[in-house]
Amino acid sequence: MMCIWSSVDLVNTLLCIVILILGLSVYKKKKNNLAKSVAIAFGLFAFSHIISLLGWAGGLLGLQIIIRVLAYLILIFALLKIKEA
Repeated sequence: MMCIWSSVDLVNTLLCIVILILGLSVYKKKKNNLAKSVAIAFGLFAFSHIISLLGWAGGLLGLQIIIRVLAYLILIFALLKIKEA
């Protein structure tokens, strides 16, 4: 397997990692569950992009789709919970 360094995947991975770190730091400081949910979702997005960067996307396409759908669902449910509060 060959690493495919797509600039889009690389930028997305880096930004997802930044959001993951910021979300975790806000959660640690303020115990804000929305921040934790955002951090988890963007951690999943980062993992999905890393799969692409490593060139594993072809064989793990189904897993990538599941990871991204799960990340979006985490964000949707977190925002719905905030809306209801």
